[in-house]
Amino acid sequence: MGGLPAVPAIRLSAFYLAFFGVLGVLSPYWGPYLKAQGFDAAAIGTLIALMHGTKIIAPNLWGWVADHTGHRIRVIRLASIGALICFSGVFAAGGSFAAMAAVMIAFSFFWHAAMPQFEANTMNHLTGQTHRYPRIRLWGTVGFMASVLVVGEGIDRVGVGVVPVVLVGLFAALSLVSLSVPQAGQASDSADGQGLLAVLRQPQVFGLLIACFLLQASHGPFYAFYSIYLQSHGYSATAIGLLWSIGLIAEIGVFLLMPRWLPRFGPRRLLTVAMLLGVVRWLLVARFPEVAATQGFAQLLHAATYGVYHAAAISLIHRYFTGGLQGRGQALYSSMTFGAGVSLGSFVAGSLWDSAGGAQTFYLAAALAAVASMVAFSVVPARDRLYAARA
Repeated sequence: MGGLPAVPAIRLSAFYLAFFGVLGVLSPYWGPYLKAQGFDAAAIGTLIALMHGTKIIAPNLWGWVADHTGHRIRVIRLASIGALICFSGVFAAGGSFAAMAAVMIAFSFFWHAAMPQFEANTMNHLTGQTHRYPRIRLWGTVGFMASVLVVGEGIDRVGVGVVPVVLVGLFAALSLVSLSVPQAGQASDSADGQGLLAVLRQPQVFGLLIACFLLQASHGPFYAFYSIYLQSHGYSATAIGLLWSIGLIAEIGVFLLMPRWLPRFGPRRLLTVAMLLGVVRWLLVARFPEVAATQGFAQLLHAATYGVYHAAAISLIHRYFTGGLQGRGQALYSSMTFGAGVSLGSFVAGSLWDSAGGAQTFYLAAALAAVASMVAFSVVPARDRLYAARA
């Protein structure tokens, strides 16, 4: 890993593998599981919005604790074990909306605390070589893809009831892996003496978060209803899993290339192109749901709308929020984008799905991605000005 010892690199990669293994079950199959439990589209959209909505508060709260105590790895371990315990309540929730909502809020309050602090920990391990981050992070994509394929096949063979059982097993694996992850040293600088609000007042920082929020809001219908959308057009669970995996394979390739692309093209160009490709992706999903080849191509664009986007955005967040602000910076990015953004997108999708239809909902997602690309191009500094500002 070019300076990062092999054992920490393997343990960091293993955490990403397990964490995104969980997400590889939740993202494609939690919606169909909830539908099988008798929940309608509005309830499914609300439950998934609640799951993502805790990211608005939880990462910031836990980020404050990690930054002020310096015990970032303890927060990660507590979050992983807490998520395991709380998610186990899903077996008692059944078809009760109130009980399922309570489980969603409880487990996600812990689960969403882990990744922002783990990202900060990984970046501290990679001090001076943060462009190598994608090559560790790609193991998360491997975990996601393995879960998608295995669970899709499992659903076709034994039914959707396998979903919560697999999730509990993966949460247990994540908890065990978290006990082996080493904590990196804290960076010595302190955001050039600035406080959190002073950093947020910078137009390029606030604008970046708005652009990321809009892009993730466009993903809300995808995370909540894409698998249901495909089911309604005759796709089996195995076929749905294969479609999800296409994007993940492309994402792995992008993560391998990003260490070269980031220095060469710069974050603004990469973010803008990734968001514009998001427009194309959602238009294809909306217009050609019955054409498997077109859906496969749309899934290839996940490499841009997540892989390129996230690697570029996380490098900017690490650059803007330094020293004692690292944990809260990562938490704020997570809460505004994968939290508030996906939560709002999921809730709106649930409200529109039965009345407006799936296609119209994805057309709205395309419009949000278009606005996100314009904001990113307007606010993210060009590469030369970005690096000059940190020289």
